Amino acid sequence: MIKVSVMYPYSVGGRFDHDYYRDRHMPLAKARLGEALLSYGIDKGVSDGTPDGAPSFHAVGHLLFKSEEAFQAAFTPVSGEVLGDIPNYTDAAPVLLVSEIVIDHTA
Repeated sequence: MIKVSVMYPYSVGGRFDHDYYRDRHMPLAKARLGEALLSYGIDKGVSDGTPDGAPSFHAVGHLLFKSEEAFQAAFTPVSGEVLGDIPNYTDAAPVLLVSEIVIDHTA
């Protein structure tokens, strides 16, 4: 199982529309990626773990795929549309991490 994490670094004065990301962008990604996208989730940054600390990231989107090949096959043809939507909700430059899920103890 592969997790694609799209991380949006926090910056003071940076723009991130969480409602748009949740209600429009991620459903757009799901619609375009189709059945290759097994599930997705969103983490909203709260803090850096210190009292009153700003979050390291505005948000992180997590997308699950069977394999990196499945991700690439689904994403490549629609990348222009999905990436082109980014300015509608943020001015942050996303950082991508493709990782292999080794263990998941989700309750």
